[in-house]
Amino acid sequence: MKTRKEMDPQFMWELEAIYPDANAWEADMSAADAMVEGLSALRGSLAASASALADGLDAIYAAAEKVNRVYIYAMLHKESDNSSSEYQVMQGRAMSLYVKFSTAVAFADPEMLAAGADTLRAYLADEARLATYKFKIEDLIRSSEHILDEGREALLASLGEAAQTPNDCFTMLSGVDLEFPAVTGENGEELPLTAGTFGVYRESKCRAVREDAFNKYFGEYKRFKNTFAATYAGSVKLDCFEAKTRGYDSACHAALSGGNVPISVYDSLIAAVRGALPTMRKYLDLRARVMGKEQIDLFDLYVPMVDGVEYPMPYESAKALVKEALAPLGEDYAALLDRAYNEGWIDVYESKGKSSGAFSCGVYGVHPYVLLNYTDTLDDAFTLAHELGHSMHSYYSDNTQDYPNHDYRIMVAEVASTVNEVLLIKHLLKKETDEKRRAYILNRFLEGFRTTVFRQTLFAEFELRAHEMYEAGQPLTADSLSELYHSLVSDYYEGASINDIMRYEWSYVPHFYRAFYVYQYATGFCSAVAIAGKIAEGGDISGYKKFLTLGGSDYPLEELKVAGVDLTRPDAVADAMKLFDETVRELDALMK
Repeated sequence: MKTRKEMDPQFMWELEAIYPDANAWEADMSAADAMVEGLSALRGSLAASASALADGLDAIYAAAEKVNRVYIYAMLHKESDNSSSEYQVMQGRAMSLYVKFSTAVAFADPEMLAAGADTLRAYLADEARLATYKFKIEDLIRSSEHILDEGREALLASLGEAAQTPNDCFTMLSGVDLEFPAVTGENGEELPLTAGTFGVYRESKCRAVREDAFNKYFGEYKRFKNTFAATYAGSVKLDCFEAKTRGYDSACHAALSGGNVPISVYDSLIAAVRGALPTMRKYLDLRARVMGKEQIDLFDLYVPMVDGVEYPMPYESAKALVKEALAPLGEDYAALLDRAYNEGWIDVYESKGKSSGAFSCGVYGVHPYVLLNYTDTLDDAFTLAHELGHSMHSYYSDNTQDYPNHDYRIMVAEVASTVNEVLLIKHLLKKETDEKRRAYILNRFLEGFRTTVFRQTLFAEFELRAHEMYEAGQPLTADSLSELYHSLVSDYYEGASINDIMRYEWSYVPHFYRAFYVYQYATGFCSAVAIAGKIAEGGDISGYKKFLTLGGSDYPLEELKVAGVDLTRPDAVADAMKLFDETVRELDALMK
């Protein structure tokens, strides 16, 4: 595998748009540190008057913007090469500054709340400069019972850097230290196994290659199962510690409360998806029949069901396809895609030390950045569309909202990305007349449901149960976590052969270190199916385009209503499950 220095620059992101060089970053690090130091002068006077509150919040958010920029610059460098000691030091310094900022402003929320809701609302009415902070102040009042006194807030903030340890350990172990044995290819050749190539091998038409890749990839995670269990248990303990300290009923309640999302949304998602498991069984049975098997193995799930359909997708072809599929979103959207392609927003290919997977990261005042590990498959084209959905959401929000309101909440974070995926699916289906290729695309759509709704809901239930186990006093060990995961996989994939190695799949999921995040992939997909369906049928896109601009200016459930989706009702998830059933039936008919 190529090192970072050996990569072609045209396929690497250009971080110079954030800072032209390390010296400029160092200068802003010093400036940010000085701004953080100056925040102590606000203590005791923040809520003395409406103008004092406006001055204080302006200073706090100016420092936050500066700290955030220096942190993101360092983080993106490290994500591109986790093995670089220079980048490790950069991110470490930036994280220390971030924790210092969090500690420095720990007095702010308790001090504002001490003034009382009536006083704060009177300040909002009297001072025009506070208009930009209206939603933040009202949200603070809403969550007041979980805001601690200044001393305890400062203590929790100072824990921030140490709290990154479980995630840091997971990243280093899985992304740098773990080395996988070679996979035996179809012709007996040795093939390199990495996080990136694993996704290719699991789609191999050769069953022996798929099985070998699964056994060797997850076999390495099994080899370190106790370390991964201790790392994940540490993350769960931190989640539960903070939730208990802040007076929440549970870690899940704490995580959802930040976006004002009721627990009922989480519970109803799990209930709805479990209610659709009979259709998943039909899909698994269909897949087994098509593959000539009595019972399907889990390592057979990713291989395309339709033989004789090649769908190679070089990066340049993917760029053109994604732009074509997203044309219904308007000329301004298409122009932003061109900028992303041509202005160094995207880091395309895998390299040694680079983080696995894919993500998008917005940079306020600059533009978003996308990390890929592109391997020329159709799935990679969907990943490109997905991450660009995040990027466009960030771009529109950043350029519409001021800094305090630019950052959209986790609850809506996966909607724009999944709208893009569904539009790409619908675009491919609309223009495809060949039955075999259409069946191939339908299979891909069903895999979207399986991996984004069913699989992520399985993950969500695993997280919920793991946290509940710890909250009930049950130790989280490699055996208890693996047994929990095995029982859930057995439920969600009833009818499939559950290979023993799949017990350890939980240990490789990075999102588990951001607790209660993954359920939003499922709610996002269901919401996106509804939104994209209307767009693809020529419906009015104005509500959705406005949704993209809202950032964090309202609660996520309210923002989704602007786009035409109400997740407090069962409709969105139920309609998506109905479409899943219809698509299984259509594919079944084609395959016959």
